[in-house]
Amino acid sequence: MAEKKKNILLQGGILAGAGIITKIIGFTYRIPMGNMMGDKGNGLYSVAFGIYGIALTISSYSLPLAVSKMVSARVAKAEYQNMRRVLVSALVYALIAGMIAMNVLYFGAGILEGLYRKPGLARPLRVLAPTTFIVALLGVFRGYFQGHGDMVPTSVSQIMEQIVNAAISVFATWQFMHMYGESEDASSYAAAGGTLGTLAGAATALLFIMYLFGMTRQRYMNKVNPGERLESGSSIYKALFLTIIPVILSQTIYQIGYTIDDLMFGKLMALHKYEIDVVTSLQGVYNTQYNQLVNLPVAIATAMAASTLPSIGLSRMQNDTKAVNQKITQVIKVNMVIAFPSAIGLSVLAEPIMKMMFPRLVTYQQQAIMLLTVGSSAVIFYALSTLTTSILQGHNYMRLPVIHSAVSLGVHVILLGILLVLTDLNVYALVICNVLFPLIVSILNCIAITRKVGYQWELVNTFLKPLLASVAMGMVAYVMYHVFFDAFKNVYIVSCLAIGAAIIVYAVLILQLRCFDEDELRSIPGGRVLVRLMR
Repeated sequence: MAEKKKNILLQGGILAGAGIITKIIGFTYRIPMGNMMGDKGNGLYSVAFGIYGIALTISSYSLPLAVSKMVSARVAKAEYQNMRRVLVSALVYALIAGMIAMNVLYFGAGILEGLYRKPGLARPLRVLAPTTFIVALLGVFRGYFQGHGDMVPTSVSQIMEQIVNAAISVFATWQFMHMYGESEDASSYAAAGGTLGTLAGAATALLFIMYLFGMTRQRYMNKVNPGERLESGSSIYKALFLTIIPVILSQTIYQIGYTIDDLMFGKLMALHKYEIDVVTSLQGVYNTQYNQLVNLPVAIATAMAASTLPSIGLSRMQNDTKAVNQKITQVIKVNMVIAFPSAIGLSVLAEPIMKMMFPRLVTYQQQAIMLLTVGSSAVIFYALSTLTTSILQGHNYMRLPVIHSAVSLGVHVILLGILLVLTDLNVYALVICNVLFPLIVSILNCIAITRKVGYQWELVNTFLKPLLASVAMGMVAYVMYHVFFDAFKNVYIVSCLAIGAAIIVYAVLILQLRCFDEDELRSIPGGRVLVRLMR
């Protein structure tokens, strides 16, 4: 049992580590690509990806989880033939769902371009269309390996996918801008170049994981259990759909929120007589310069949390309520210790961040700075909502997060419509509603965790102390930047000094405030060093 627990935690850590690496690569390559595309190209790219995200969610996003759960359940009972039937059934589903999604995107691209009022949107959508088919198949094979307790194929394929994606996206964007830079369709071609990397990365990952499947096929596929009772095809498909549908519903609500924003913004801004190119450019600023920066710390925090969630599941299976509560506290605390300083740091250093990362996007630079300044608190609420959703689902409350997200989305859409129609907030309305959505989900999830799980919140150490340390850190960073900028006049040097001082101040305060006890610190990577420092 101890060996099994150690293996689960190790595999969870591998997958979480790969998640962090891929998010960092994804963030990094978007910076040069975004600078080359320009605001309008970024707008087309982000709207295309919002539509692609919905197609992906409906067709294949849930497949790794569904397949891994079904495969692992049958492997645990030595039902090897049923395991093979699950794989075949999932591949059939992926082929059908992926093909439908691909055809809808490819042949419906022109209709979607008109619906979103985005001339040139069809071109990146048609490049993304075959990617949905590839990712559907990829999800099945990743779930198959995960079902056998092996996270390495998924992790390596994710990293390979993102590396190829980054290289091809940047090169293709540069090449298309070089070829079509003087054309009126330059932004459309630039967006298509960026999506070409997504297609190439997914294809590379699929080829790699199919190669691994071929290499390990005999190990997994030739096992026989003479006493096995065979399941019918209908029962396997039923189990597959019952596993897929809750995940689809939950994730579709998140994904559809982004594309509803794009659709409403494009339609309702016309009421205020904004030109189409201006609307598209403002969407590019919001999705590329604001959302990318907000999503990075959230992705890192939740990926780190993912390595702890399997441990929570094990303690729950052992009916160890005390251990479950301790681990929930720890994982939320780690998230908040990352989220609070990230939010405040992005807010107080919004100006130098924008100038350093997007030096060529100057037309709407002040709007981008203001968006990040007022909307960075979304980092905290997205981190908390994502984590609390995972905790509820880990306790088999699958429907609650879906209901909470649906309620929040309804409020979000109504408020966004009111703000866009009755005020001239334009892109700032998107930011207000972007903060509101995860805030409502977080509140509803936290109430449910208290009532359903019986968890008692540790408010001071989990929320108050990280907030106080982050505020002090933000004040130091703000003063350091403005004082030293007058002396050096170099945004890169001064930003490095301010960020370095902020990190030191925050780390010292977190240790001095005793946000973590020694046992909690030892369980964090590098925690033993921190224990010695604290002593």
